[in-house]
Order: sequence, then structure tokens, then C-alpha cells
Amino acid sequence: MKTCAIWKCITAGMAGAALLNAATALAQDWPTKPVRVVVPFGTGGGTDIQARLLAINLRKLTGQSFIVDNRSGAGGLIGAELVVNSPPDGHTILFTTATLAINTTLYSKGLKFSTRNDLVPSTLVSNAPNVLCVHPSVPANSVKELIALAKRTPSGLNNGVNTPGSTSHLAAEMLAQLANINTVIVPYTGGGPSMAGLVTGDIDMLFATGPVAAAALKTGRVRCLAVTTAEKNRSFPDLPAIQTAVPGLVIGNWYAMFFPKGTPGDIVNRLGGLIKQALNDEKIKSFYAREGLEPVGSSPAELRAQFQRDVEKYAQVIKSRNIPLR
Repeated sequence: MKTCAIWKCITAGMAGAALLNAATALAQDWPTKPVRVVVPFGTGGGTDIQARLLAINLRKLTGQSFIVDNRSGAGGLIGAELVVNSPPDGHTILFTTATLAINTTLYSKGLKFSTRNDLVPSTLVSNAPNVLCVHPSVPANSVKELIALAKRTPSGLNNGVNTPGSTSHLAAEMLAQLANINTVIVPYTGGGPSMAGLVTGDIDMLFATGPVAAAALKTGRVRCLAVTTAEKNRSFPDLPAIQTAVPGLVIGNWYAMFFPKGTPGDIVNRLGGLIKQALNDEKIKSFYAREGLEPVGSSPAELRAQFQRDVEKYAQVIKSRNIPLR
């Protein structure tokens, strides 16, 4: 009986080792065909450009093509659902932003999948702050002065937002809540149009994405007051962190990669390692510095933790500010 039990243990161990070796070999061989990188936003935007730069480098590193597939709509959820329903063989990747965490609550009424259970986090690629900017005619040179001005304006300052439900929108809602001020939310259809509205004076203030703010600052046609990162941001060294004036106002945009549920863990980890290598490319470094992006290249566990924190944080903001669910 003992001999039989020992033999069962040995064979079980051998089977486990064989499976482990097979999984490792699978990851080393991956990708075995072109990889589709689904970007759930339109062409020409910051997410799209970043995805295409990364795709070029991933091809150099693996010898396989990484093909960007733009599938916009529903705040990025159409592209995300496409990935969820794709085979979990490692050849379909979602490259998305922090809006995925926001939409987990915002679109909870009609969401056909679970963002937390049906997508596997792979790596947080980069971070971008939101930057609080005002029109030059606004008599405020600091966040505290802007808050004081808002409190003297009963009708509320016009606060543009990139799109409803974006990090730009939630940053505006958080400022109004934490600073106890009234603002009028003016929605736009993207970062470019909202910045155009600020430049022309149609709105008083805007939480712009890092890349859009960096470009606008160079023109001298807007004034930027602070970044929404926890500390000063190296892409905007002259701007303070907004939470020095409004404690707790920390919100930014991240860019990350996810796989469909069921994708082998070794492939999930391998992509993260490849992204770390790609982030060392000089063209990507130059692009990130120019656009106000910070490279990260996190582990799957770090991205999962970040995503969970953001889902909970943004759910509280959406509920407390009575933002309508979709």
C-alpha cells in the first residue's frame, strides 16, 4: 500500500512538472502569430499613438506583428467587450486607460461583462497626470486663489471636462466636493475640443490630460496651476500637486494592458517583461517626455491592486456627486 501511495505521489509530481514545463515553453514561444492590440478609442489620440509605438517595439522584440485595432464607443467598453469575448490564447490584448475603472460603476446598469473578473491585468504601462488649467483672463494664479474666486462666484465657474465620465470629469467633481465650491460642468467630446474651449474662453477652467496640457503650455494661451498626482510631477516641474491646497484630490490617467480571462499566467507575465524592455526605447522615452507621460511597466499584481483601488474610489465619487448611471 505504501509503495502504491509513493508511486502515486511520484507520478503526480511528474505530471505537475510536465504541466509547468509546458506552460513555460508556451510563454517562451508566445506569440506564435500576429497579436491584435485593441485600443477602445479612435485613431490619432494619445492612447492610439502610444499603442502604435509600443507595437513597433514589441515586433522588434518578438519577431511577430502587433496590430492596433481601434474599436471606439461607450467610453471604451465596446473594445473591452471584444477582448473579453476573444480566445484566451494571448493573441488579443486590450490597451486601455483609467476610464475602465470609472466605467465599472458608470455603466453598471448595462454592462455585459465584469471588468474585474473577465479581464486579466498584465501591466500598467504608463501614468499621465491631469493638469488644472485656466483661461488667462481668470484672476487666479494658484489653486487657493481659484477656490476663493469660485466662492465669490455664486453662479459657478464654467469647468470644462473632456468627456462625461472621464478622469477630467471626476477631477472636476472631486474639486467641487472637497473645496466646497460650485462649478458648472461643461462636457466636450475629447481632450482636444475641451482645450480649444479653454483657449477661446468659452470655459474658465479645465482638468486637461498631461499630453494636452503640455502642448497648450507651449503656446502660452493657457495658465496651468497644479497637477493631480500625489506629488509634483517631473513632466511639469514648475507645478505643485493640487492636494497641497485640496487634500485628497489625487487622480490621474493610466494606460494599461489586459488579456481575456483564462489567458495563461506565463504569457500575462511575459508581456509585462517585454513592455519593460520596450519602455527603454529612445523614441518611446522621447515621446513620453514630450507628452507628459511617465513610464511604469508594473507587474500584474500591481496593476490589479491599482485597478481595484480606482474602481472603489471612483464609485464613491460617482455616488456622492449623483452622476447618472448609464
